[in-house]
Amino acid sequence: MSNWYKLDAQKVLQRLGSDVSFGLSAVEASRRLEKYGFNELIEQGLKNPWQILWEQVTASLVIILIVAAIVSGLLGDYKDAVGIIAIVVLIAFLGFSQEYQAQKAIATLKKLSLPDVKVLRDGRWEEISARYLVPGDIVQLEAEDIVPADCRVLESFGLRIQESTLTGVSEPVDKDSQALAQADLQLGEHHNMAYMDTVVTYGRGLAVVTETGMNTEMGHVVSRIQAVEVEPTPLQKRLDRLGRGLAFASLAVVAVILILGMLRGEDLRLMFLTAITLVVAALPEGLPAVVTIALALGARQMLKRRALIRNLPAVETLGSVTVICSGKTGTLTENRMTVSVLDVAGQRIDLTTRMRAPVGDKSRDRPFLLCQPPSVALLLASSTLCNNALLEPDRDEPLYFRAVGDPTEGALVMTSAQQGLWKGDLESLLPRVTEVSYTSQRQRMTTIHKFPNNPSRIPCVLETVWHWSEKIGGMSYIGFTKGTVNSLLDVCSHIWINGQAKPLTEIWHRHISVTYSQLAKNGLRVMGVAFRPLQSTQAWEDVEQDLIFIGMVGMNDPARPEVRDAVLTCKRAGIRPVMITGDHPLTAQFIAREVSIADSDRILTSDELSQLPTEELVAILEDISVYARVSSEHKLEIVQTLQRRGHIVAMTGDGINDAPALKAANIGVAMGIRGTDVAKEAADMVLLDDNFATLVAAVKEGRVIYDNIRKFIKYLLSSNVGEIWVMLVAPFLGMPLPLLPLQILWINLTTDGLPALALGVEPAEQDTMNRPPHPPNENIFGRGMGRDIIWIGILMGVVSLGTGYAYWRIGNPNWQTMLFTTLTLAQMGNALAIRSERDSLFQIGLLSNKPLLGAVTLTLGLQLMVTYVPFFQKLFTTLPLSAVDLAVCLVVGSVVFWCVELEKWLLRRHQPRIGKLHLVPEVDNKNHVQPRGVTASSFTSPRLHLCNASKSRDRAASLRLHLRLKASGYKRK
Repeated sequence: MSNWYKLDAQKVLQRLGSDVSFGLSAVEASRRLEKYGFNELIEQGLKNPWQILWEQVTASLVIILIVAAIVSGLLGDYKDAVGIIAIVVLIAFLGFSQEYQAQKAIATLKKLSLPDVKVLRDGRWEEISARYLVPGDIVQLEAEDIVPADCRVLESFGLRIQESTLTGVSEPVDKDSQALAQADLQLGEHHNMAYMDTVVTYGRGLAVVTETGMNTEMGHVVSRIQAVEVEPTPLQKRLDRLGRGLAFASLAVVAVILILGMLRGEDLRLMFLTAITLVVAALPEGLPAVVTIALALGARQMLKRRALIRNLPAVETLGSVTVICSGKTGTLTENRMTVSVLDVAGQRIDLTTRMRAPVGDKSRDRPFLLCQPPSVALLLASSTLCNNALLEPDRDEPLYFRAVGDPTEGALVMTSAQQGLWKGDLESLLPRVTEVSYTSQRQRMTTIHKFPNNPSRIPCVLETVWHWSEKIGGMSYIGFTKGTVNSLLDVCSHIWINGQAKPLTEIWHRHISVTYSQLAKNGLRVMGVAFRPLQSTQAWEDVEQDLIFIGMVGMNDPARPEVRDAVLTCKRAGIRPVMITGDHPLTAQFIAREVSIADSDRILTSDELSQLPTEELVAILEDISVYARVSSEHKLEIVQTLQRRGHIVAMTGDGINDAPALKAANIGVAMGIRGTDVAKEAADMVLLDDNFATLVAAVKEGRVIYDNIRKFIKYLLSSNVGEIWVMLVAPFLGMPLPLLPLQILWINLTTDGLPALALGVEPAEQDTMNRPPHPPNENIFGRGMGRDIIWIGILMGVVSLGTGYAYWRIGNPNWQTMLFTTLTLAQMGNALAIRSERDSLFQIGLLSNKPLLGAVTLTLGLQLMVTYVPFFQKLFTTLPLSAVDLAVCLVVGSVVFWCVELEKWLLRRHQPRIGKLHLVPEVDNKNHVQPRGVTASSFTSPRLHLCNASKSRDRAASLRLHLRLKASGYKRK
């Protein structure tokens, strides 16, 4: 059942047939283990290697190549057959090795193991592996334990559990044993339940296991992941359509040529051999290999940038992304609580404006806050002493320290140390005598310390307290209390102002409440701190009364510093960032504004999503950028709804609750450091550094790869159209067979190989990340590429065939070699010209793609070898050309290059890159959002940006406009 949280603890025990003082008997536990199975998740394992290989060789183009190889072998053309099979083997090897190695890397990343747990069996406590837990077992939960199964809390002694991996809520949740009467509560509101694989951060408790294995909440998430069907990537869909279309088109053209040859009385065997060779010529057999190699090179580049690609098509998919749905905790934020604001009566310090340095050697730390009014330092010292977190040397950086314990308390201790107040030093001067532990009912914690008798041993931060206490009779002990602001106000009678305690009047009470509300609205978790002087140990039992309120500490999980720039880059690139989190709406809204995701105040929660019909959700989806208190089911629904609207969706996340949406998204991106194993296995890509900016770099890489794929498709197909045009038109001119089968194969091997590969590593064009993504359903021949393939191919065929025809008409025996060489040179000119869709080769530079320059040079050398080396002359039936004839081939072959350059010049002239004029507010980088606790008056006056004005058609006018704006206080972005 899923409503254990509604039942009283005693009823839960009765239904489970368990006893809080005896637990289960060993016999009963064995019986239940046989009934329910082991307490483990049945996760999807790695793909079988044969399954990976099968997926590689069943793509449309690969199947066509295999058929072509078989037909070539049957016709006795073993050279063609062996060449094609070699290409198929290369394709399969590259795709298989990348995906298999990625899966092995994911397996290496998997570190989670089942913990040992203290369980009550036969009235005795024993320690067993969590794998053997069964429903009804009584277990102990203590700080730093991993919760071994879904449990109902029976007793709580300050028990606090971090559930961010399951619910997305960054703050630990207080747990108690009280039944909850409300119906349909969100998972994060089940305060009497502890869920599998969450972490105890504070206190201890007793709980009874209610669900194990796949019946746990985590098990339900895994089940949803396995039910999600994976959609083919946009590139896979485009290449499949391309393969089918080329197959039909090439077969039709080859049939025409075969029929024409037979009608003219050509040798039947020669025509069959020519026909199958033309199939190879028509099909870009190098395309799958070039695509795979380009994707593999892209994946390697991303690995250098700390992004692990699990399957190759995911690289290109990133370039097509139109929406990035991101979790908050650990993805946009640092997943650590940090003190942001210290507020005492009449004084507030915003720590977000200070430089945060790692906590290192004490001698290097400068006590900044000791120079502040004493109340501020007293606030930090009090919250550090009333604290169970510890500082210990960082394992990775031995010279620095890290906090161990509850994240909230760790943030207090860490901040104090950064400001020169070390917990160990304070406790050595004020040793702790006793503690009143935190409970969810009281919502506060108190520690009592021995106050120094010797004035010389009193810490400077407590000197004002000591002077004040001397006036009222002195003190032997001092109690420090921290907790929720409201719970503290209930037991405070005074407030600390200017070094003395004054009555907590109604005015001060209202002032504190208003300040608390303001801080909470800024997405902060606010904690109050108070103290009380004690004369003797007799007053310890009622220490939590007549307290003196010191002030408040505001904490939050801060945004990663690089995220805002990454989000702005996404927006410039036409990609819409969306935050989907399980955290509180106010916290989500504040972070969304801080990183520039939110453009409005509108937020949707799970409760609101549940009430919305699907049609209404689809209608408002484009206007909502922040979703808070969202369950894993609704994350999945949001992703799938965006996909139904035609978006290519990337989903980032690190928690178990993110996994279903990660798998359903077009590209799932898991965090490698903080991410759970379930999230990593559901994702297509793993960010090894958990850096959102790495995802933006991956998007750029994906766009470059897709642009390059289009370039070498354009190159390969235009070259193939040129070859087919030559073979198709020559019979109508009365010419003999213009190219022999081996010559056609040679052209394909030399011109379709290395030059096409070199186009795959072409550097990024201008404005790669300053344009919107291309439509997800765009045809691969879109944006004029189909037209260019046809006219370039026809031009290539005309100039080559025209040269051969002219020499044939005058009876020159070199006519076929002239045609052969001109066609090869024309294709090299085409490769150089189409490196950019708009910019001239002379603008981007001949040396900006050295691999292509080398490939063109090598191809020209090989062509000269075929033309002039006697052995190859016999093999390919060529004749040596004179210097004049070679010059003619070079000049005529360059016509294609100059015509493509002319088209790009006309395009630049009639469709210049016109930048939009955006006037956007610019503020100081350190204060790009209003700091918490700082008034608007502290801001510098806004300036304005002129965006991309230099890309205007009239550059002179643009420059004059820029100078006028600059003189008026504007700035170029």
